[in-house]
Amino acid sequence: MPWHSLLQSLLSRGMSDSSIHGKRIQIIIAAVAIAGALIVIRLFYLQVIHVKDYRARAERQYVTPNSNIFDRGAIYFTSKDGTTVAAATIQNGFKVSINPTLVTDPNSAYKDLNDVIPSDLTSFLNDVAKKNQPYEKIATHLNSDQAATLSADKIPGFTITADKWRYYPGGSLAAKAIGFVSFSNDKLVGNYGLEQSYNDVLSRSGSAFYVNFFAEIFANIQSSIFKNNTSTGDVVTSIEPTVQAQLEQEVAGIQSKWSAQSVGAIVMDPYTGAIIAMAQVPTFDLNNYGAEKDPSIYTNPLVQSDFEMGSIIKPLIMGAAIENHVVTPQTTYDDKGFAIVGGKTIYNFDKVGRGPNTPMQTVLDDSLNTGMVFVEQHMGQAMFKDYIENRYKLGQKTGIDLPGEINGLMSSLNGSNDVNYATAAFGQGIATTPISIVRSFNVLANGGYLVTPHVATSIIEQDGTVKPLIYPKSDTPLLSPSTIATMQTMLTHVVDDGYHRRQIHYTVAAKTGTAQIAMPGGGGYYNDRNLHSMVGFFPATNPKYLLYFYDYYPKNILYSIQTLGDPFFNMVQFMENYYNIPPDR
Repeated sequence: MPWHSLLQSLLSRGMSDSSIHGKRIQIIIAAVAIAGALIVIRLFYLQVIHVKDYRARAERQYVTPNSNIFDRGAIYFTSKDGTTVAAATIQNGFKVSINPTLVTDPNSAYKDLNDVIPSDLTSFLNDVAKKNQPYEKIATHLNSDQAATLSADKIPGFTITADKWRYYPGGSLAAKAIGFVSFSNDKLVGNYGLEQSYNDVLSRSGSAFYVNFFAEIFANIQSSIFKNNTSTGDVVTSIEPTVQAQLEQEVAGIQSKWSAQSVGAIVMDPYTGAIIAMAQVPTFDLNNYGAEKDPSIYTNPLVQSDFEMGSIIKPLIMGAAIENHVVTPQTTYDDKGFAIVGGKTIYNFDKVGRGPNTPMQTVLDDSLNTGMVFVEQHMGQAMFKDYIENRYKLGQKTGIDLPGEINGLMSSLNGSNDVNYATAAFGQGIATTPISIVRSFNVLANGGYLVTPHVATSIIEQDGTVKPLIYPKSDTPLLSPSTIATMQTMLTHVVDDGYHRRQIHYTVAAKTGTAQIAMPGGGGYYNDRNLHSMVGFFPATNPKYLLYFYDYYPKNILYSIQTLGDPFFNMVQFMENYYNIPPDR
């Protein structure tokens, strides 16, 4: 090849290599430009949009635990249309602290503080006197206007900082079901109610860390160094706030009218066990729980107290007897007004006999103790105890997702004492919690199944995933469909003809109970103290809700239908209208 041809070939190849090299440089420059643009955008986001956040962070170390900033998941009510309503949340505001060594005029400083937020002078002066302390918190829960006013005053020694705290928008609404947050071993944790039961879900690990800008871009310190495998989130409940408020109004009215020592009520979905409302008095304000002097007010007697329930036990025993063909609604006996068992005389509540050929329907209508003794004796002790303890599980915990649930007291059935079994047939001598009797009575409403009562229905995890909570129920029905239908008809008859409270457009199946209150230490029963209760479901032909009321030691009144009849049917009518339930009459 001639030398000039070779030179031309080399020059052409060199130009091609140079072009490729140039394109590579352009790609690198473009990549650097894009990376630079991303960094600038990130800088703008962090240093302009979130400048206040990061100014505070800049004063901290490279990685600093954020344990002093309170955070916690929310608890929600669920309204009838499915929307959630805050029951417990985080409130943002401000707190005021002082450096005692910098407070030059304590009286003037106190006046400025007290003008904005009422404060105790003695307490303030004691804090100012602690000259060896560089920091004393003197006021919390300030809103932005209050904080702005104090900031404008520029009081020497005062520091105003952002703060967060637990806030309950409903105040006392469902207080004993919700619970509250308080200090335990210098740590804020849930106490009582859902706050305690779901503390692990609601708590935040404290692993929210501050990192500098370059560490945030080029390293994922939180995920690689600090790991938190606990599933945390918000708790959604089945409590319907309007129904809850109405139930609380009825409960408060009972206590006001009859001076009962305590009153409680439950509204439940009998098919799922979801609690729609749960109310008790006396109660308290969740936002000011510390004002209560007696801590027993925080406990929930619907779950944490047991009572001898009286005649609301009778339908459960009657259902078991009908299921086993021991009696039918038409079975009769000779009611003399009393029965002698083991040398002890047991009377009807009015000591009046209904005579020969008294049917089982009348036993429920008139709540005849002698009739239930007849039923129990024909069942036999083994069958009776099996249904009470093993099938209805009246002596066992229900598994409700509220803390402190207790077992019932069924020890009187451990032997073979005829009197103990006879009195247990009408609800005396055995004790159970209200939530347990509600679960058992659900069997008559939902087709025979034991369900698990519960307040929470789902967890909204921090990534937004909704995790439904699943609760067990009995695999097979305790009573057959024919027995269920028979009991629903019998209990509707109790309301219509026994209590003369027939509802025009709806069937209601219900039973009342009036039980003597036992003296402490096994000393017999008070003659003038009773527990009143009423439980039922509606519409009886297609139950939607189960409703339970009790009042403990109402004054100057004898029978439960007198204290609880009106509140019970007030709630029935309210819910029929509120939920627009189709009439069945």
